Amino acid sequence: MYQNKSIFTFSVFLFVVLNLSSASICSAQDKSDSLKLTLSQCDKIFMDSSYLLLAAHYNIDAQKALVEQAKYWQNPVLNTDQVIAANGKMFPYGVNEDGTYSGQYFIQVQQLILTAKKRGKLIDIASSNAVISSWQLADLIRNLRYQLHQDFYTIQQQLELLSLYNEQLQQLFILQNGLEAGYKLGNIAQKDLVRVQALVIALQQDITDLKKSIADTQNDIKTILQIKKESVFITPLNPTYNKTSSKLSLDSIVTLALTTNPYYKLQEETTRFYQKSLAYQQALKVPDVTLGPNFDRNSNFQPNYVGLGISLPIPVLNKNKGNIKAAAANVNQQKAIVESAATDLQNSVIAAYQKLLLTEKQQTTSLADFYSTYQKIFSNMLESYRLKQISLLEFLDFYNDYTDTKTRYFQQKLNLALSKEELQFLIGKDILN
Repeated sequence: MYQNKSIFTFSVFLFVVLNLSSASICSAQDKSDSLKLTLSQCDKIFMDSSYLLLAAHYNIDAQKALVEQAKYWQNPVLNTDQVIAANGKMFPYGVNEDGTYSGQYFIQVQQLILTAKKRGKLIDIASSNAVISSWQLADLIRNLRYQLHQDFYTIQQQLELLSLYNEQLQQLFILQNGLEAGYKLGNIAQKDLVRVQALVIALQQDITDLKKSIADTQNDIKTILQIKKESVFITPLNPTYNKTSSKLSLDSIVTLALTTNPYYKLQEETTRFYQKSLAYQQALKVPDVTLGPNFDRNSNFQPNYVGLGISLPIPVLNKNKGNIKAAAANVNQQKAIVESAATDLQNSVIAAYQKLLLTEKQQTTSLADFYSTYQKIFSNMLESYRLKQISLLEFLDFYNDYTDTKTRYFQQKLNLALSKEELQFLIGKDILN
């Protein structure tokens, strides 16, 4: 009786010490630079601070500037030929006795005239390039935002799991120290003590591995949010794990994805770009015209000659056939890419939608009640073992089952959130609440 009382007293003492230690740790964490954010706040920080998005915005501005540049006409070209020396005189300009002018000079202004609507086609190509840059930015935002949301929910799951592990470790420490005291008094078999010690070591290793994973996820999310302070720790607030409230059918979702998915729209616009490039290459078969009014003094059959020069290449040797064939091949290749992208997107959306439905089937009210009841049963089992109403083997079996069940519960919530995010990532638009 005295031995049991000693074990109980020691266990209570250790429990108090561990709680005081835990309180000290929590106090230290409160003093750290912790940043608690909701998902919408993360999105806002991401959109406001991402250097990648800023660089992409600059690229869009550059492409828009090229559209403006394509609208300008070619500059006119000034040609002139002036006499410098003649008959032993430098710059022999002046008026002769008979009223005629002495000296000679030639002036011509040439203007390139693009034919076959080449200028309009160049504007179309530049405009298409600007649209491509816009879809590239949208796709970049979609990918980075998807990674941000994955990290957000993953951190929440990791922190829940870490809290569970720490709670379990605290209880195992109490159990281990009680068994050690009992073993020294000869009341506990060594095999029981060793089994608990092995469980403690395994749990400590799991905690270490989990903390490494948390550090990696923290690094990823802080990189996306452009948070450079090492001491900052991102803590997710109010993550949602509810069922979807969208009333769209699968067919409607697939159709929506084909109109809003940035990558697919990028491929469609790339096809239009190649088609416009092909039209421009075909227009290059038609020669451009250069017009040049000119004035010539004292070097023609008339003292003051005014003429008009017209020049254009004769399309005999080069009809741009190679460039036209290459542009046509690019169009056909891109059309095949678009068809493949459409098939891949449709199949991916269908698969993601089905996975979401399967995941939601597990998220039921009865299942939530089960986990709540399981938590109470575990507390009762722990108390039963302390009162010696069950054996160590029964307690450890239930402990392992409880830990595995809670881990599955956290993973299930994460799977639900990630399934929703995957479907919205494929659609390219948030439609699920």
